[in-house]
Amino acid sequence: MLTTIIYRSHFCDDVPVKALESMVAAASVKNREADVTGILLFNGTHFFQLLEGPDEAVKAIYQTICEDSRHYNVVELLYDYGPSRRFGKVGMELFDLREHDRDEVLQTILDKGTSKYQLTFNDRALQFFRTFVAATEKPNYFEVPASIDWAFVTDTEARYVDPQVAMKHADCGFAFQPIIDPLSQEIVSLEALVRTASGDSPEAYFSALSGEAVYEADLNSKQAAFALASALELHDQTISVNLLPMTLVNVPDAVATLLQSIELNGLVPEQVIVEFTESEAISQFDAFTQAVRSLKAAGISVAIDHFGAGFAGLLMLAQFQPDRIKISRDLIRDVHKSGPRQAIVQAIIKCCASLEIAVSAVGVEKPEEWMWLESAGIFHFQGHLFARPCFCGIPPVAWPEKKSLL
Repeated sequence: MLTTIIYRSHFCDDVPVKALESMVAAASVKNREADVTGILLFNGTHFFQLLEGPDEAVKAIYQTICEDSRHYNVVELLYDYGPSRRFGKVGMELFDLREHDRDEVLQTILDKGTSKYQLTFNDRALQFFRTFVAATEKPNYFEVPASIDWAFVTDTEARYVDPQVAMKHADCGFAFQPIIDPLSQEIVSLEALVRTASGDSPEAYFSALSGEAVYEADLNSKQAAFALASALELHDQTISVNLLPMTLVNVPDAVATLLQSIELNGLVPEQVIVEFTESEAISQFDAFTQAVRSLKAAGISVAIDHFGAGFAGLLMLAQFQPDRIKISRDLIRDVHKSGPRQAIVQAIIKCCASLEIAVSAVGVEKPEEWMWLESAGIFHFQGHLFARPCFCGIPPVAWPEKKSLL
């Protein structure tokens, strides 16, 4: 089995262009030893390279390339498999686009192909070559500065309340995690994340439950969430809570119960966001949609949480339009160096923009993830990079600050 990897990267400004010759010569030797083909394009600023050969050899060479300090913003555009080589000659060949006509470069690449019919008509690799040479991918390509340019500064202390006072008689607890706008240094919302009474994970809380008891516990736990919010004096702050979609369907008068819990704790529906996760299949979609309409009619906002990681995200989006979509960590992870993830996230942003739906990203852990997403047009974030969940309290937020301004 042959593996193909295509990547794009940015050539470092402090590296002389003359160094390209020695770089290519050294890479050609390594590629020949590993039985790997390399086709490298350079436009004066960016590299674009195809590697193909045995799977382990290609992966090893690509890992070395990713660690090379002479370039940055390495984005993997394609990772594919095939029955035979696209290019027959192993080693490395450089095409400097500043020295060649665009059409000539593409034709020369075609001439080196071992399967011209495939390359000419239906090969994804060639389409990537065409796009880079024509520079038509620029609107979708974002430069991410070095993470060392930013410091993350915590300006407050965590604020706690006694769970025995705030959530007395409850069989569960909650941890709050902020959803923030980093550049304006604003907490947009606080999400209440269910825990056991001792602070263990939501999986531990629900593990002892089954059948209808899961949905009853899911709904009843929100009383503890709102009580904690009230004890923390969050009467002017937007509060997000999670519900399983089928809770609204399987628990009689679920919406009325939720509204009652909000009122009992001195909150108002307009400050509450109910987030539905995709992780559960919805068997009665019409009943669920009607319940969502009842929530919105009462003033409660609705969000789809972990969008892109579950069963029903697109169907939920088509059936009813939420106020917000929270893109799943599965799509956010290393988005700054994954072409497929970038394309999917950009499609979500474009779709939501056309529907006037706000977008936020969850599970952000790396500065590079945040910087790429901010460049792509997302401004609200949640994740350990900024603040970890705080059991029975509100955590401090680490705000990004440009080091030059510190």
